[in-house]
Amino acid sequence: MTQMLQAMHGKATAAIEIVANQENIPLDEIKRLMAAGQLIIPANPLHTSLMPIAIGRAAKVKINANLGTSQISSSTDEEVEKLHIAMQFGADTVMDLSTGKNIDETLGAMLSESTVPLGTVPIYHVFDQLKNLEEMRIEHLLEMIEHQAKQGVDYMTLHCGILQEHLTLVKKRLSGIVSRGGGLLAAWMHKTGKQNPLYEHYDAVLDILVKYDVTISLGDALRPGCIHDATDAAQIAELKTLGELTKRAWQRGVQVMVEGPGHIPLHEVEYNMQVQHELCHGAPFYVLGPLVTDCAAGFDHIASAIGAAVAGWKGASLLCYITPKEHLGLPNKEDVKQGVIAYKIAAHAADIAKGRKQARERDAAISKARVNFEWENQFNLTFDPETARKHHDESLSHDVFKQAKFCSMCGPKYCPMGLANSDNLI
Repeated sequence: MTQMLQAMHGKATAAIEIVANQENIPLDEIKRLMAAGQLIIPANPLHTSLMPIAIGRAAKVKINANLGTSQISSSTDEEVEKLHIAMQFGADTVMDLSTGKNIDETLGAMLSESTVPLGTVPIYHVFDQLKNLEEMRIEHLLEMIEHQAKQGVDYMTLHCGILQEHLTLVKKRLSGIVSRGGGLLAAWMHKTGKQNPLYEHYDAVLDILVKYDVTISLGDALRPGCIHDATDAAQIAELKTLGELTKRAWQRGVQVMVEGPGHIPLHEVEYNMQVQHELCHGAPFYVLGPLVTDCAAGFDHIASAIGAAVAGWKGASLLCYITPKEHLGLPNKEDVKQGVIAYKIAAHAADIAKGRKQARERDAAISKARVNFEWENQFNLTFDPETARKHHDESLSHDVFKQAKFCSMCGPKYCPMGLANSDNLI
Protein backbone atom coordinates (compact mmCIF):
# COMPACT_ATOMS: atom_id res chain seq x y z
CA MET A 1 0.00 0.00 0.00
CA THR A 2 2.50 2.57 -1.18
CA GLN A 3 -0.04 5.39 -1.36
CA MET A 4 -1.24 4.82 2.18
CA LEU A 5 2.37 4.76 3.39
CA GLN A 6 2.95 8.09 1.70
CA ALA A 7 -0.21 9.54 3.28
CA MET A 8 0.85 8.23 6.68
CA HIS A 9 4.27 9.85 6.35
CA GLY A 10 2.52 13.07 5.42
CA LYS A 11 0.68 13.03 8.73
CA ALA A 12 2.46 15.10 11.37
CA THR A 13 4.85 12.92 13.35
CA ALA A 14 3.64 14.63 16.52
CA ALA A 15 0.05 13.45 15.89
CA ILE A 16 1.15 9.84 15.46
CA GLU A 17 3.24 10.01 18.64
CA ILE A 18 0.33 11.49 20.61
CA VAL A 19 -1.93 8.67 19.44
CA ALA A 20 0.67 6.02 20.27
CA ASN A 21 0.85 7.36 23.84
CA GLN A 22 -2.94 7.65 24.16
CA GLU A 23 -3.51 4.09 23.07
CA ASN A 24 -0.42 2.55 24.68
CA ILE A 25 0.45 1.03 21.29
CA PRO A 26 4.03 1.05 19.94
CA LEU A 27 4.72 3.76 17.39
CA ASP A 28 5.72 1.27 14.70
CA GLU A 29 2.45 -0.64 15.19
CA ILE A 30 0.43 2.57 14.80
CA LYS A 31 2.27 3.24 11.53
CA ARG A 32 1.71 -0.33 10.31
CA LEU A 33 -2.03 -0.17 11.03
CA MET A 34 -2.34 3.20 9.33
CA ALA A 35 -0.48 1.96 6.27
CA ALA A 36 -2.88 -1.01 6.10
CA GLY A 37 -5.93 1.27 6.37
CA GLN A 38 -6.98 -0.38 9.64
CA LEU A 39 -6.44 2.71 11.79
CA ILE A 40 -7.06 6.37 10.98
CA ILE A 41 -6.19 9.72 12.52
CA PRO A 42 -8.75 12.23 11.18
CA ALA A 43 -6.80 15.48 11.42
CA ASN A 44 -7.08 18.28 8.90
CA PRO A 45 -3.94 20.44 9.37
CA LEU A 46 -6.18 23.52 9.09
CA HIS A 47 -8.07 22.49 12.25
CA THR A 48 -5.52 24.12 14.52
CA SER A 49 -7.22 23.49 17.90
CA LEU A 50 -7.39 19.72 17.32
CA MET A 51 -6.06 17.07 19.69
CA PRO A 52 -5.61 14.01 17.43
CA ILE A 53 -7.13 10.61 18.18
CA ALA A 54 -7.00 7.16 16.59
CA ILE A 55 -10.01 5.25 15.26
CA GLY A 56 -9.67 1.54 14.52
CA ARG A 57 -10.15 -1.92 16.00
CA ALA A 58 -6.77 -1.83 17.73
CA ALA A 59 -7.60 1.45 19.49
CA LYS A 60 -10.01 2.22 22.30
CA VAL A 61 -13.64 2.27 21.14
CA LYS A 62 -14.53 5.89 20.38
CA ILE A 63 -17.85 7.74 20.40
CA ASN A 64 -19.25 10.52 18.22
CA ALA A 65 -21.85 13.15 19.10
CA ASN A 66 -24.08 14.56 16.36
CA LEU A 67 -24.85 18.25 16.73
CA GLY A 68 -26.16 21.02 14.49
CA THR A 69 -29.07 23.36 13.86
CA SER A 70 -32.27 22.38 12.11
CA GLN A 71 -34.48 24.45 9.80
CA ILE A 72 -36.86 25.19 12.66
CA SER A 73 -34.82 24.99 15.84
CA SER A 74 -31.60 26.01 17.62
CA SER A 75 -28.90 28.58 16.85
CA THR A 76 -25.15 28.78 16.43
CA ASP A 77 -24.66 29.73 20.08
CA GLU A 78 -26.81 26.83 21.29
CA GLU A 79 -24.90 24.32 19.17
CA VAL A 80 -21.56 25.62 20.45
CA GLU A 81 -22.88 25.13 24.00
CA LYS A 82 -23.85 21.56 23.10
CA LEU A 83 -20.37 21.06 21.64
CA HIS A 84 -18.79 22.00 24.96
CA ILE A 85 -21.12 19.65 26.84
CA ALA A 86 -20.32 16.81 24.43
CA MET A 87 -16.59 17.33 24.90
CA GLN A 88 -16.94 17.73 28.68
CA PHE A 89 -18.56 14.33 29.02
CA GLY A 90 -16.17 12.55 26.70
CA ALA A 91 -17.21 12.71 23.03
CA ASP A 92 -14.18 11.68 20.97
CA THR A 93 -15.49 13.24 17.76
CA VAL A 94 -18.42 15.46 16.82
CA MET A 95 -20.37 16.04 13.64
CA ASP A 96 -22.00 19.31 12.63
CA LEU A 97 -25.16 18.22 10.82
CA SER A 98 -26.62 21.72 10.56
CA THR A 99 -29.39 22.46 8.10
CA GLY A 100 -31.34 25.64 7.44
CA LYS A 101 -29.90 29.10 8.06
CA ASN A 102 -26.35 29.93 9.17
CA ILE A 103 -24.77 26.57 8.26
CA ASP A 104 -21.45 28.21 7.40
CA GLU A 105 -21.43 30.37 10.53
CA THR A 106 -22.23 27.43 12.79
CA LEU A 107 -19.54 25.23 11.27
CA GLY A 108 -16.92 27.97 11.60
CA ALA A 109 -17.82 28.58 15.25
CA MET A 110 -17.73 24.88 16.08
CA LEU A 111 -14.38 24.32 14.35
CA SER A 112 -12.83 27.16 16.31
CA GLU A 113 -14.04 25.66 19.61
CA SER A 114 -13.63 21.95 18.96
CA THR A 115 -10.54 20.15 20.22
CA VAL A 116 -11.85 16.84 18.84
CA PRO A 117 -12.14 15.79 15.18
CA LEU A 118 -15.16 17.37 13.51
CA GLY A 119 -17.13 15.89 10.62
CA THR A 120 -19.80 17.19 8.25
CA VAL A 121 -22.17 16.07 5.50
CA PRO A 122 -21.46 18.60 2.71
CA ILE A 123 -24.57 17.78 0.67
CA TYR A 124 -26.73 19.41 3.37
CA HIS A 125 -25.20 22.81 2.66
CA VAL A 126 -25.40 22.24 -1.10
CA PHE A 127 -29.11 21.44 -0.89
CA ASP A 128 -29.71 24.55 1.24
CA GLN A 129 -28.32 26.72 -1.55
CA LEU A 130 -30.50 25.24 -4.32
CA LYS A 131 -34.09 26.10 -5.17
CA ASN A 132 -34.74 22.63 -6.60
CA LEU A 133 -32.88 19.41 -5.90
CA GLU A 134 -32.64 18.45 -9.57
CA GLU A 135 -30.50 21.56 -10.17
CA MET A 136 -27.65 19.92 -8.25
CA ARG A 137 -24.50 19.23 -10.26
CA ILE A 138 -21.21 17.56 -9.34
CA GLU A 139 -19.58 21.01 -9.43
CA HIS A 140 -21.79 22.10 -6.52
CA LEU A 141 -20.72 19.08 -4.47
CA LEU A 142 -17.01 19.41 -5.27
CA GLU A 143 -17.00 23.12 -4.49
CA MET A 144 -18.66 22.52 -1.12
CA ILE A 145 -16.32 19.65 -0.24
CA GLU A 146 -13.33 21.89 -0.93
CA HIS A 147 -14.91 24.85 0.89
CA GLN A 148 -15.43 22.81 4.05
CA ALA A 149 -11.98 21.25 3.75
CA LYS A 150 -10.50 24.75 3.69
CA GLN A 151 -12.47 25.57 6.84
CA GLY A 152 -10.69 22.72 8.62
CA VAL A 153 -13.19 19.84 8.62
CA ASP A 154 -11.43 16.60 9.62
CA TYR A 155 -13.77 14.04 8.06
CA MET A 156 -16.75 14.12 5.74
CA THR A 157 -19.66 11.77 5.32
CA LEU A 158 -20.12 11.30 1.59
CA HIS A 159 -22.79 8.90 0.34
CA CYS A 160 -20.79 7.67 -2.64
CA GLY A 161 -22.04 4.07 -2.58
CA ILE A 162 -25.78 4.38 -3.23
CA LEU A 163 -26.39 3.55 -6.89
CA GLN A 164 -29.36 3.69 -9.22
CA GLU A 165 -29.49 -0.10 -9.33
CA HIS A 166 -29.93 -0.19 -5.53
CA LEU A 167 -33.14 1.84 -5.56
CA THR A 168 -35.38 -1.04 -6.63
CA LEU A 169 -34.20 -2.98 -3.55
CA VAL A 170 -35.58 -0.25 -1.30
CA LYS A 171 -39.15 -0.91 -2.49
CA LYS A 172 -39.23 -4.07 -0.38
CA ARG A 173 -38.58 -2.13 2.81
CA LEU A 174 -40.91 -1.02 5.57
CA SER A 175 -39.00 2.21 6.31
CA GLY A 176 -37.46 2.97 2.92
CA ILE A 177 -34.47 5.34 3.14
CA VAL A 178 -33.88 7.10 6.47
CA SER A 179 -30.51 8.70 5.70
CA ARG A 180 -30.89 12.41 4.94
CA GLY A 181 -27.88 12.53 2.61
CA GLY A 182 -28.86 9.23 1.06
CA GLY A 183 -32.43 10.37 0.62
CA LEU A 184 -31.32 13.51 -1.21
CA LEU A 185 -29.17 11.51 -3.64
CA ALA A 186 -31.85 8.88 -4.17
CA ALA A 187 -34.42 11.57 -4.97
CA TRP A 188 -31.95 13.29 -7.30
CA MET A 189 -31.26 10.04 -9.17
CA HIS A 190 -34.98 9.35 -9.47
CA LYS A 191 -35.75 12.85 -10.78
CA THR A 192 -32.84 13.04 -13.24
CA GLY A 193 -32.46 9.40 -14.26
CA LYS A 194 -28.70 9.74 -13.73
CA GLN A 195 -26.17 7.82 -11.64
CA ASN A 196 -24.97 9.07 -8.23
CA PRO A 197 -22.57 11.93 -9.10
CA LEU A 198 -20.37 11.20 -6.05
CA TYR A 199 -19.83 7.70 -7.42
CA GLU A 200 -19.30 8.76 -11.04
CA HIS A 201 -16.83 11.48 -10.03
CA TYR A 202 -15.25 9.70 -7.10
CA ASP A 203 -11.70 10.39 -8.29
CA ALA A 204 -12.40 14.13 -8.28
CA VAL A 205 -13.70 13.84 -4.72
CA LEU A 206 -10.55 12.00 -3.67
CA ASP A 207 -8.38 14.68 -5.28
CA ILE A 208 -9.79 17.25 -2.86
CA LEU A 209 -9.67 15.00 0.20
CA VAL A 210 -6.04 14.02 -0.29
CA LYS A 211 -5.06 17.65 -0.93
CA TYR A 212 -6.38 18.75 2.49
CA ASP A 213 -5.79 15.47 4.36
CA VAL A 214 -9.51 15.01 5.03
CA THR A 215 -10.73 11.53 5.97
CA ILE A 216 -13.67 10.13 4.02
CA SER A 217 -16.47 8.57 6.02
CA LEU A 218 -18.27 6.46 3.42
CA GLY A 219 -21.92 7.08 4.23
CA ASP A 220 -24.50 4.34 4.59
CA ALA A 221 -27.34 5.84 2.57
CA LEU A 222 -29.21 2.52 2.75
CA ARG A 223 -28.81 1.79 6.44
CA PRO A 224 -31.90 0.07 7.85
CA GLY A 225 -34.30 2.44 9.57
CA CYS A 226 -36.22 -0.24 11.43
CA ILE A 227 -35.71 -3.79 12.67
CA HIS A 228 -37.80 -5.15 9.78
CA ASP A 229 -35.26 -3.87 7.23
CA ALA A 230 -32.10 -5.00 9.04
CA THR A 231 -29.36 -6.74 7.06
CA ASP A 232 -31.45 -6.71 3.88
CA ALA A 233 -30.38 -6.83 0.24
CA ALA A 234 -30.24 -3.03 -0.11
CA GLN A 235 -27.95 -2.60 2.89
CA ILE A 236 -25.55 -5.34 1.77
CA ALA A 237 -25.52 -4.19 -1.86
CA GLU A 238 -24.41 -0.73 -0.83
CA LEU A 239 -21.85 -2.18 1.60
CA LYS A 240 -20.24 -4.12 -1.27
CA THR A 241 -19.91 -0.89 -3.21
CA LEU A 242 -18.38 0.81 -0.18
CA GLY A 243 -15.78 -1.96 -0.08
CA GLU A 244 -14.83 -1.14 -3.67
CA LEU A 245 -14.66 2.58 -2.85
CA THR A 246 -12.52 1.90 0.22
CA LYS A 247 -9.82 0.30 -1.94
CA ARG A 248 -9.94 3.15 -4.43
CA ALA A 249 -9.51 5.71 -1.65
CA TRP A 250 -6.55 3.81 -0.21
CA GLN A 251 -4.94 3.74 -3.64
CA ARG A 252 -5.06 7.54 -3.64
CA GLY A 253 -3.76 7.88 -0.07
CA VAL A 254 -7.08 8.94 1.50
CA GLN A 255 -7.93 7.68 4.98
CA VAL A 256 -11.27 5.84 5.17
CA MET A 257 -13.88 4.76 7.65
CA VAL A 258 -17.14 3.09 6.66
CA GLU A 259 -20.53 3.90 8.15
CA GLY A 260 -23.07 1.28 9.14
CA PRO A 261 -26.49 0.59 10.64
CA GLY A 262 -28.85 1.71 12.01
CA HIS A 263 -31.55 -0.56 13.42
CA ILE A 264 -30.30 -4.13 13.95
CA PRO A 265 -31.76 -6.82 16.23
CA LEU A 266 -29.31 -7.89 18.91
CA HIS A 267 -28.64 -11.33 17.43
CA GLU A 268 -27.58 -9.81 14.08
CA VAL A 269 -25.13 -7.21 15.44
CA GLU A 270 -22.09 -9.50 15.45
CA TYR A 271 -22.77 -10.68 11.89
CA ASN A 272 -23.00 -7.07 10.70
CA MET A 273 -19.59 -6.32 12.19
CA GLN A 274 -18.12 -9.42 10.53
CA VAL A 275 -19.56 -8.80 7.07
CA GLN A 276 -18.41 -5.16 7.05
CA HIS A 277 -14.91 -6.22 8.10
CA GLU A 278 -14.78 -8.69 5.23
CA LEU A 279 -16.39 -6.58 2.49
CA CYS A 280 -14.54 -3.38 3.43
CA HIS A 281 -11.13 -4.98 3.96
CA GLY A 282 -10.70 -4.12 7.63
CA ALA A 283 -11.40 -0.38 7.36
CA PRO A 284 -12.67 1.14 10.64
CA PHE A 285 -16.43 0.78 11.08
CA TYR A 286 -18.55 3.73 12.30
CA VAL A 287 -22.04 2.66 13.45
CA LEU A 288 -25.18 4.57 14.43
CA GLY A 289 -26.20 2.67 17.55
CA PRO A 290 -27.36 0.19 16.43
CA LEU A 291 -30.83 0.29 17.96
CA VAL A 292 -31.94 -3.20 18.95
CA THR A 293 -35.66 -2.38 19.14
CA ASP A 294 -37.95 0.19 17.51
CA CYS A 295 -40.21 0.59 20.57
CA ALA A 296 -38.04 2.79 22.83
CA ALA A 297 -38.93 6.33 21.70
CA GLY A 298 -37.83 8.70 24.45
CA PHE A 299 -35.29 6.12 25.62
CA ASP A 300 -33.51 5.35 22.36
CA HIS A 301 -30.18 6.27 23.94
CA ILE A 302 -30.63 3.16 26.10
CA ALA A 303 -31.97 0.88 23.34
CA SER A 304 -29.09 1.86 21.07
CA ALA A 305 -26.37 1.73 23.74
CA ILE A 306 -27.20 -1.97 24.16
CA GLY A 307 -26.45 -2.56 20.49
CA ALA A 308 -23.47 -0.19 20.57
CA ALA A 309 -21.78 -2.13 23.37
CA VAL A 310 -22.05 -5.36 21.39
CA ALA A 311 -20.96 -3.63 18.18
CA GLY A 312 -17.89 -2.19 19.88
CA TRP A 313 -17.04 -5.55 21.39
CA LYS A 314 -17.34 -7.28 18.02
CA GLY A 315 -15.36 -4.80 15.98
CA ALA A 316 -16.95 -1.36 15.53
CA SER A 317 -14.37 1.39 16.00
CA LEU A 318 -16.59 4.49 16.37
CA LEU A 319 -20.04 4.53 17.96
CA CYS A 320 -22.33 7.37 16.90
CA TYR A 321 -24.45 8.31 19.88
CA ILE A 322 -28.22 8.45 19.89
CA THR A 323 -30.04 10.73 22.30
CA PRO A 324 -33.43 10.39 24.04
CA LYS A 325 -34.82 12.69 21.33
CA GLU A 326 -34.04 10.31 18.45
CA HIS A 327 -37.12 10.01 16.19
CA LEU A 328 -38.80 12.81 18.17
CA GLY A 329 -36.95 16.10 17.74
CA LEU A 330 -33.70 18.08 17.87
CA PRO A 331 -31.70 17.21 21.00
CA ASN A 332 -31.25 19.89 23.66
CA LYS A 333 -28.24 20.24 25.95
CA GLU A 334 -29.48 17.67 28.46
CA ASP A 335 -30.22 15.20 25.65
CA VAL A 336 -26.66 15.61 24.36
CA LYS A 337 -25.30 14.90 27.84
CA GLN A 338 -27.46 11.80 28.26
CA GLY A 339 -26.50 10.49 24.82
CA VAL A 340 -22.78 10.98 25.39
CA ILE A 341 -22.85 9.31 28.82
CA ALA A 342 -24.86 6.34 27.51
CA TYR A 343 -22.27 5.83 24.78
CA LYS A 344 -19.27 6.30 27.04
CA ILE A 345 -20.71 3.44 29.09
CA ALA A 346 -21.22 1.34 25.93
CA ALA A 347 -17.69 2.02 24.66
CA HIS A 348 -16.17 1.27 28.07
CA ALA A 349 -18.12 -1.98 28.32
CA ALA A 350 -16.86 -2.92 24.85
CA ASP A 351 -13.27 -2.14 25.84
CA ILE A 352 -13.61 -4.39 28.89
CA ALA A 353 -14.97 -7.19 26.69
CA LYS A 354 -12.03 -6.68 24.30
CA GLY A 355 -9.62 -7.09 27.18
CA ARG A 356 -8.22 -3.55 27.24
CA LYS A 357 -6.08 -3.16 30.33
CA GLN A 358 -6.91 0.50 31.00
CA ALA A 359 -10.65 -0.20 31.06
CA ARG A 360 -10.24 -2.99 33.60
CA GLU A 361 -7.97 -0.82 35.71
CA ARG A 362 -10.58 1.92 35.94
CA ASP A 363 -13.21 -0.55 37.08
CA ALA A 364 -10.81 -1.98 39.65
CA ALA A 365 -10.06 1.53 40.95
CA ILE A 366 -13.70 2.40 41.54
CA SER A 367 -14.34 -1.00 43.13
CA LYS A 368 -11.47 -0.40 45.52
CA ALA A 369 -12.91 3.01 46.39
CA ARG A 370 -16.28 1.40 47.13
CA VAL A 371 -14.79 -1.22 49.41
CA ASN A 372 -12.88 1.48 51.29
CA PHE A 373 -15.85 3.90 51.37
CA GLU A 374 -13.82 6.55 49.56
CA TRP A 375 -16.85 8.46 48.34
CA GLU A 376 -15.07 11.27 46.47
CA ASN A 377 -12.94 8.77 44.56
CA GLN A 378 -16.09 6.85 43.66
CA PHE A 379 -17.76 9.98 42.33
CA ASN A 380 -14.72 11.08 40.33
CA LEU A 381 -14.26 7.71 38.64
CA THR A 382 -17.80 7.67 37.24
CA PHE A 383 -18.78 9.06 33.84
CA ASP A 384 -20.76 11.86 35.52
CA PRO A 385 -19.34 12.73 38.97
CA GLU A 386 -21.88 15.50 39.54
CA THR A 387 -24.85 13.17 39.12
CA ALA A 388 -23.25 10.45 41.25
CA ARG A 389 -22.64 12.96 44.04
CA LYS A 390 -26.19 14.30 43.71
CA HIS A 391 -27.73 10.84 44.07
CA HIS A 392 -25.62 10.10 47.14
CA ASP A 393 -26.40 13.44 48.78
CA GLU A 394 -30.12 13.27 48.13
CA SER A 395 -30.61 11.22 51.30
CA LEU A 396 -27.31 11.83 53.11
CA SER A 397 -26.44 15.44 52.31
CA HIS A 398 -24.25 16.46 55.23
CA ASP A 399 -20.51 16.44 54.60
CA VAL A 400 -20.02 14.09 57.51
CA PHE A 401 -21.56 11.33 55.40
CA LYS A 402 -18.71 11.64 52.87
CA GLN A 403 -16.69 9.80 55.53
CA ALA A 404 -19.43 7.33 56.44
CA LYS A 405 -19.00 3.57 56.02
CA PHE A 406 -22.49 3.18 54.55
CA CYS A 407 -25.00 4.74 52.17
CA SER A 408 -28.78 5.08 52.46
CA MET A 409 -29.46 1.77 50.70
CA CYS A 410 -28.27 -0.50 53.54
CA GLY A 411 -27.51 1.96 56.31
CA PRO A 412 -24.82 1.30 58.94
CA LYS A 413 -26.28 -1.98 60.19
CA TYR A 414 -26.76 -3.97 56.97
CA CYS A 415 -23.88 -2.83 54.72
CA PRO A 416 -22.16 -6.10 53.62
CA MET A 417 -18.86 -4.42 52.87
CA GLY A 418 -18.87 -2.78 56.27
CA LEU A 419 -19.64 -6.08 57.97
CA ALA A 420 -16.92 -7.89 56.01
CA ASN A 421 -14.37 -5.20 56.73
CA SER A 422 -15.13 -5.16 60.42
CA ASP A 423 -14.60 -8.92 60.68
CA ASN A 424 -11.43 -8.83 58.56
CA LEU A 425 -12.96 -11.01 55.87
CA ILE A 426 -11.52 -8.76 53.16
